[in-house]
Amino acid sequence: MCLSVLYECEDPSGYRPEEEKEFMDILEERRRSSDLGHALRTFTPSPYKGAPPLSAGALNRKVLESQYLRYITKEVAMETGESVDLVREEASGILEEMSQNLQLGFIRLLGFTLSKVFKRLFSHINVNQEGLNRLQQAIQESPVILMPNHRSYVDFLVLSYILFTYDLPIPVIAAGIPLMDMKMVGEILRRSGAFFIRRAIGSDKLYWAVLSEYVKTIVRTGYAPVEFYVEGLRSRTLKSLTPKLGMMHMVLEPFFKGEVYDIKLVPISISYDRVLEESLLAHELLGVPKPRETTMGLLKARRVLEEDYGSMHVYFGMPLSVRQLTKGRVDRCEYNLLPRDLPQRPSVETQECVSWLAQQVIRVQEQNSILSPWSLMACLVLQGLSWELLTQKTLRLKGLAISFGARLDWPGRCTVMASSMALHRSVIRCHRGRVTLLEEEEGPVGAGPFTTEEGVVRRARAVLMVAAYRNQALHVFIRPAMLALAVHTTQGSRREDIYSSFRFLLDLFSNDFIFITGRSSQDFEEACSLLRKCGAVQTSQQEVTSPEEGQSTTSFLRALLQPFIDAYQVVFSHLCVEDVAVFTERQMVPAVRSLATKLLLSGELKSYEALSSDTQKNVLSALLRLGAVTRLRTGFCVLLLIANKPAIRRLADTLGKNVEMTCPTPFIISNE
Repeated sequence: MCLSVLYECEDPSGYRPEEEKEFMDILEERRRSSDLGHALRTFTPSPYKGAPPLSAGALNRKVLESQYLRYITKEVAMETGESVDLVREEASGILEEMSQNLQLGFIRLLGFTLSKVFKRLFSHINVNQEGLNRLQQAIQESPVILMPNHRSYVDFLVLSYILFTYDLPIPVIAAGIPLMDMKMVGEILRRSGAFFIRRAIGSDKLYWAVLSEYVKTIVRTGYAPVEFYVEGLRSRTLKSLTPKLGMMHMVLEPFFKGEVYDIKLVPISISYDRVLEESLLAHELLGVPKPRETTMGLLKARRVLEEDYGSMHVYFGMPLSVRQLTKGRVDRCEYNLLPRDLPQRPSVETQECVSWLAQQVIRVQEQNSILSPWSLMACLVLQGLSWELLTQKTLRLKGLAISFGARLDWPGRCTVMASSMALHRSVIRCHRGRVTLLEEEEGPVGAGPFTTEEGVVRRARAVLMVAAYRNQALHVFIRPAMLALAVHTTQGSRREDIYSSFRFLLDLFSNDFIFITGRSSQDFEEACSLLRKCGAVQTSQQEVTSPEEGQSTTSFLRALLQPFIDAYQVVFSHLCVEDVAVFTERQMVPAVRSLATKLLLSGELKSYEALSSDTQKNVLSALLRLGAVTRLRTGFCVLLLIANKPAIRRLADTLGKNVEMTCPTPFIISNE
């Protein structure tokens, strides 16, 4: 590692984060006192004031005896021709498979074990004390829904550990059913509050009914805080995912039906200096199957305890009152038209409101996330800079991020960037004064020399690992970046034309980045304000222009979008070839990966992120949303997709203007 302490000490912003005072390191006490004493201490959390004492078994009986489940059981029996008793038995089996069995003894066991593990893995686990105080009050006043972002398997473990440490009620946690299948571990998780949901529920009416009634009963009774990931899945790119709304509808229905006075949604932002699964996530994005969760696999993964993963920040956001947020957005009177116990399809108005709430939660998660120095360095490191230039540019970028409202964890020591490089030495190194990626050097035992395609994959793995940490910072820059690109590519400086281009980018990329529906005008004004503040644009009521002195800032911001533009154009190019008319997603992803590999080898494409399967699927989702690809269901339960090539070409042409002006080696889609 080459160190340039001089450049690191030259901090033009003079910034010392207030977050240092705001956060407390929960591992500090653990390193001074007994882990066993911590696990066995008196645990007396204050529950929701309206919650009656209820055991896990009593909760299950309440679900099975509910009028709603009785109604659905009779419906399913009539539809399938089975007896009601048989269907009820099936519902009981589903609930037994699904339900948690929270027990304090297992929480104590987990608390003791996690104290040992976390002290090995992390130097600090920083938690905002004020957020915990707000959460404690919210739990006593209303049913609470904990909504963390999802970046690692550690997420739900650390949240329960924090709540146990601070004498707050342990949540019941929605978990994927593969975790249940892990011998011993699955049962420990169940007795620590996890309830397990099948991945592919499909149109299983009875399963949906049992799951829905189980979740709603927990909320109605205030049995415990409910924790789930609004993104649905762990983000393999470390940026926010489009929200999944199934669980969101379930937890909110008791409020819409007037069964509870209010519900508090608590956005939680979990930020990592280094994610445990970073290499695994990159391989998954390149098409390597995700390994099955097993107890043996967990034991084999013990070597992660030998690694250093830096610090973790957990920020508990301001509890959001559903009652206040939905005022004037939803007419709850519609729920009075039918008995509460009968199933009722939510209105379009309610669906839009639930989607809007989910977007609001994710936006708050992003705003409260803590950026590490490495996240800012990752925005620049793929440029192949010298160490001195990288440190200079990172410090300038730090000032820009702060002016854009970012929360940073920037320790007040001169070697902070060198320390970040050391933490990520598995993927980056400083050699002869230049910062370069450290690609995989070893193949399978007995394998011959690398093929050119294998070389591309090895390079892509390193690029995707770095890009993931850059993605953690993109929410700070994405709106200004889209405005910078719109200003750069729009002919003339008319504000109306630039806004139109900005809206096109916002709409096209809304599967890769989370924007709140109906706020494009506010997003545009926010971007104008931020770029005006740093001198990158000048605005009037009629015009938006970029002065010469702001070119370095706008050029950097446009470069952040370039990998996504390239990836979208590769997918457009593939779908516009003559032999692609009807296809499936499973066919498209490897075909696009093959095309991207060829373009990378030929030099026509520079961005290795075009190989990311998640980005490719986001492009497909965008095309479906924009009507450029349509679904065709067959009788064999296979979802076929039809490409509207003229519509795709129009999108490619509009985006192509951006590519031609920003990509050093553009590839253009032919209309022939």
